[in-house]
Amino acid sequence: MKKTAILCAVLLAVTLVAGYGCSRQKPVLNIYTWADYIKPELVQRFEKDFNCRIVIDTFDSNEVMYAKLKAGAGGYDLITPSSYMVKVMYTQDMLQPLDHALLPNIRNVDPEYLKVAIDGEMRHSVPYMLTTTVIAYLKSRTPDFQPTWKMFDRTDLKGRMTMLNDMRETIGAALKVLGYSINTKSDKELAEARDIVIRWKKNLAKFENEQYKTGLASGEFFVVHGYSGDIMQVQAENKDIAYAVPMEGTSLSCDDLVIPKDAEDVALAHKFINFLHDPAVAAENTEFTKYLCPNRESYKKLSAEILDDPAIFLPPEIKGRCEIIDDLGPDNAKYTKIWDEIKAN
Repeated sequence: MKKTAILCAVLLAVTLVAGYGCSRQKPVLNIYTWADYIKPELVQRFEKDFNCRIVIDTFDSNEVMYAKLKAGAGGYDLITPSSYMVKVMYTQDMLQPLDHALLPNIRNVDPEYLKVAIDGEMRHSVPYMLTTTVIAYLKSRTPDFQPTWKMFDRTDLKGRMTMLNDMRETIGAALKVLGYSINTKSDKELAEARDIVIRWKKNLAKFENEQYKTGLASGEFFVVHGYSGDIMQVQAENKDIAYAVPMEGTSLSCDDLVIPKDAEDVALAHKFINFLHDPAVAAENTEFTKYLCPNRESYKKLSAEILDDPAIFLPPEIKGRCEIIDDLGPDNAKYTKIWDEIKAN
């Protein structure tokens, strides 16, 4: 009897301790985003301020992210797809509506960007970072560089160039060199663009989304097609790196903050979105990522280096030749077909 009482007391104590431990467990915010896309110190600050943990998983293309989610992957509280993919996800009922009462800092979002944003009212997405697609190069290896997509026709640079492994970006570059819209639905224009990319492909080392920047910094590649922020990040490693916006125009894209339908901690996701749009936080994040958070109040806190960079704050004459990649609905299949043909050649 006594032994039984002692045993019961021990079990009760263990149960109480376990319950207390569970009650003290920190909430976890699971984020699915691009690599090197949030300043680590900001993550640590949010964890401390909100007594939580952040777990980050990364993807290297919108299509990979989308396919993973459609295949059943879940457990993410916050994702950063590009706007055109956000539109796809919204139309397929994959996103939560946002509660603006929990997001007071979105009043700082640049109204000039919202005029052209796909979700201008921020009903289900908040803009996170703007990027310009550029051509980067090593000055010592390409002294006769010209700011044009035609650089990828250069046979003397064969095997030393890369283009993005992204159908909309790379087909879009060919459409731009032809004078067409990156959002065209014309079968004829897409066929012409396909033939150009197939021709360029003969000069490429590969299509690449991640290692192109380190390959450029190490001298493995001489010319790369990539994102302005990526290039600025590796310029610190190699002062021989330069970049330019192609004269024919390029794509402008915004990655948005969205909360998936099956998110487990919607409240914490809202807190993180609001945190990222605090002007001081947005400026600090822009300085780290080298991408522009379209937060108007944060611009006052940016360095002269960022403010004067024409790939971040585009001059009007270049901006007029650039376009935002849009979701094309059923016509997205045309790009998938063209991309498959490019990969097969």
